[in-house]
Amino acid sequence: MPVQDLLNYIDASPTPFHAVAETAERLEQHGFRPLDESAPWRVEAGDKIYVTRGGGSIAAFHLGTTPASEAGFRLVGAHTDSPNLRVKPNPARKKAGYEQLGVEPYGAVLLHTWLDRDLSLAGRLTLTDGSSRLVDLGRPLLRIPSLAIHLNREVNKKGLMVNAQEHMAPLVGLASAGALDFAAWLADELDGVEAVDIAAWDLMAYDVQSAAVSGVGGEFIHAGRLDNLASCHAACTALIAASSSAAATRGLVLYDHEEVGSRSAQGAASDFLRSCLQRLSGSAREDYHRAVASSFLISADMAHAVHPNYADLHEPEHQPVLGGGPVIKINVNQSYATDGESWAAFERWARQADVTTQRFVVRSDLGCGSTIGPITAAELGIRTVDAGSPMLSMHSCREVAATSDVPKMIDLLKRFFME
Repeated sequence: MPVQDLLNYIDASPTPFHAVAETAERLEQHGFRPLDESAPWRVEAGDKIYVTRGGGSIAAFHLGTTPASEAGFRLVGAHTDSPNLRVKPNPARKKAGYEQLGVEPYGAVLLHTWLDRDLSLAGRLTLTDGSSRLVDLGRPLLRIPSLAIHLNREVNKKGLMVNAQEHMAPLVGLASAGALDFAAWLADELDGVEAVDIAAWDLMAYDVQSAAVSGVGGEFIHAGRLDNLASCHAACTALIAASSSAAATRGLVLYDHEEVGSRSAQGAASDFLRSCLQRLSGSAREDYHRAVASSFLISADMAHAVHPNYADLHEPEHQPVLGGGPVIKINVNQSYATDGESWAAFERWARQADVTTQRFVVRSDLGCGSTIGPITAAELGIRTVDAGSPMLSMHSCREVAATSDVPKMIDLLKRFFME
């Protein structure tokens, strides 16, 4: 059941905007009500509330029985965005008899994995009246064809070199006499929208193939955007299940723009979470600082499993496997926020939930990725651990994880929310 629910969540969330909408819908089904950042907040013990910012970020809280200044916050952070291809402002291109779209890589995309895929477009339109509309064209419309081996004979020996500007523009049709009017084409695909009503867009390509279970025993999940929708799903599921009798306020924050550095009005480097915590801590400045000092954040982001064909690229004594449980991510140079105390706390919650854990350290001669963990820890001064479920093909158009790891992360986060 948790696995199929995750697949449904991913399929409903082709973009960060859709992920926030899907999360909000699930929260509302379980008694959470929306708040507006521009209006006064009136909350009391036991309330379930959520707030969104920028369309791609959401924070939700189940208030505890004790004021946050006394019991603190128990928080899970994740991110809604994934590396992909995003439509440029003037996207229409005509070349060699084809209509193409100009796209720009978002984040550290594995470009070659987007070749020969059935792609569609989804995202957000901003209309001339200032309103916004979520859109998902939902059917195969774009394709980036790979070059035939007959024209690149050495590709299997020397590797594929892909230039983001020259080689990644998807085909959308055969060239006609006039130039493609992108806004008019969009309007034709949608109901109730005229081309003159479209002022701007935040649109991105995605693979229309649904998330699926695979393997001889159903061991694997194949899906786009596992990094990091799997963590968003686990956080949302655990928060919904949280008890109403806990003293601490439990919450999640799912940020946009993690894959490009988090420096935006709604990213982890913004004041989004701090603003929420201040408003929920009480009117006195002292209350907020006391609350943060008693709080804890799990930065939940997917982790690298050992790759069987490239095992030598992994640190020999730290090789997480699919199905082995949540991975605690450690980096002494603070690319991850984990330290000995937060590591030990995570291990304690895992034991209480009867969940096995693994540990990841990058090879000493390789660079290390990062997460929202160090950013949030530095912004708030909050105790933080970085952890996530193991996966393969990270930043691919289609990624791989283990079905058995899905309930493990959910169970651990449920136990954390009981603390």
